[in-house]
Amino acid sequence: MTIGIRFQAVAEDQPGAQWQALFARSWPGYRAWFLRSGTVGRPTYLECRRALRQHMPELVPTWERLVELAGGGDLEARFLSLWRPPAYIAGCSQAVWPDAGDAQGPALLRNYDYAPALLEGNWLATRWTGQRVLAMSDCLWGALDGLNASGLAASLSFGGRTIAGEGFGIPLVLRYVLEVATDTASAIAILQRVPVHMCYSVTLLDARGAWATVFLNPDRPVEVTRRAAVTNFQHAVEWPEHARATAACERLDALQALAGAGAPVQAAVDALLREPLYQPAWERGYGTLYTAAYAPRAGRVQLLWPGTCWTQTLDAFEEGEREITFLSPAP
Repeated sequence: MTIGIRFQAVAEDQPGAQWQALFARSWPGYRAWFLRSGTVGRPTYLECRRALRQHMPELVPTWERLVELAGGGDLEARFLSLWRPPAYIAGCSQAVWPDAGDAQGPALLRNYDYAPALLEGNWLATRWTGQRVLAMSDCLWGALDGLNASGLAASLSFGGRTIAGEGFGIPLVLRYVLEVATDTASAIAILQRVPVHMCYSVTLLDARGAWATVFLNPDRPVEVTRRAAVTNFQHAVEWPEHARATAACERLDALQALAGAGAPVQAAVDALLREPLYQPAWERGYGTLYTAAYAPRAGRVQLLWPGTCWTQTLDAFEEGEREITFLSPAP
């Protein structure tokens, strides 16, 4: 069985007609997801606005503009706030990769593993709060991973627990980090104060080479670690079924073996495009949809698939499309 995804690069400094078109295309699916348990339990408009103003005030003007472009409705505003959204669970592998022999400096590498039908595929170049941000979009203005003009790269992965609580969906928190932070230290400060609604790990790398992996949970203190590689658990596996289904331990072992052998960045990228790091389980909802390689010092980002590489830079981001076909293995 073949599965196709259209990835598109969109450059729009401030939210306008292009973002509005993206919203119109994706809103029916997001609306169904947001209301899958009915309106009971979803926060009110006033609760959403209060949470944004309290925790991410710099994003409020952009949120208000997006709500306007989305039609100005109550439901759209609540969804776009990403305050206490429905639960969502993905796969992912990510690692900070120092390479003394690479003039581009250390890299942040990641595989994004998820259901193909739920990926937007939008690579956005924006200046919503002043600085340029290149990010893979989720929930129409959140970020799965990205790089900003200050030279900060960030990516997220599911942390392996189903607990949910008071907080924002992690894509909006990552967007906030990329919009506001200028380095790893300022990104950590944001992650230590903004609540998240589920368990996630965020890996950070800045242009000076400072890095960290931050463990986030709605019911545990924020923990800043020196974990150079993570998959879908934090200190230990707490959801064995998910870990087995996504090969979380095998993927981490593979990353750590490469790092221990001193593999260069290119060797690590190549490994991300092969099993066990590359997951062909698209029909089961956790196949690898793209590999990303961030070089903050060079201001360069690459999206990769087997046989295909798409390169963009902060200074020269070009709009375009790529049609990617995934071939599911025979049963």
